Amino acid sequence: MDIDNLKTIGKRLRREIPPLIPGLYGSSPVGTGASGDKTYPVDKKAEEIIFEEIEKLGKPVTLVSEEYGFKDIKGGGTKILIDPVDGSKNALFGIPFFSTSIAIVDGDSIEHISTGYVINLSNGDEFWAVKGGGSFFNGATIKTQQTDEFNLIAYEAQTPKIDIPKIIPLISLFRRTRCLGSTAIDMALLAQGAVSIFITPTPSRSFDFASGYLLVKEAGGIITDLDGKEIDDTPVGIEKASPLLASGNEKLHLKALAVLKSY
Repeated sequence: MDIDNLKTIGKRLRREIPPLIPGLYGSSPVGTGASGDKTYPVDKKAEEIIFEEIEKLGKPVTLVSEEYGFKDIKGGGTKILIDPVDGSKNALFGIPFFSTSIAIVDGDSIEHISTGYVINLSNGDEFWAVKGGGSFFNGATIKTQQTDEFNLIAYEAQTPKIDIPKIIPLISLFRRTRCLGSTAIDMALLAQGAVSIFITPTPSRSFDFASGYLLVKEAGGIITDLDGKEIDDTPVGIEKASPLLASGNEKLHLKALAVLKSY
């Protein structure tokens, strides 16, 4: 599989998923996914489309998806990490900010991600990265923020009353803050230089941030946990793995870590 295959999947998702959304506003879960999170109709439909398109390729791969879990095709092989709809609650509340993330992993940990792809299903914007080949937004090369100014911080808070107090000292220093509801797009925007720092104190699963991880790395950014420890050896799977701190450059990252450690 390569980036062209992922773009083909993205085009079908963009064509078929958005028209379904208005009819799903406020819909109830249809079950619980392999990751333990609730599965909504939009998640299930997007996953079905992705699985169908990958199976058409006839390649020996192992799918790792938020909803289904692990699925071997043609005996299994290269791992494909899938988050069918990242920001499904945004979609179901009528908030036009949700995405699909697909990453190709040639190994058992995220340091072996070779290709990452994110499509904003609301407007069709595509972000992708190839290991050693850079990061791209709709075909144009992108780079992270190069200065150490605290311009805009994006964050996710799964349990606000617990998570936000942990990061208030940091986010209070920024000119602007955003909680957008899609980790994949948050990290893509960081890779693009629109976001200075992205932070989530809640442990994330590998498929949540796999594509974003490569996008940020290839665009010149840094990603660790909130203590500054590397996350490269995070195993590919459906278990919760690590909180995330992603920055546009080393100076920004060190400044953020110093703030977090001082409280």
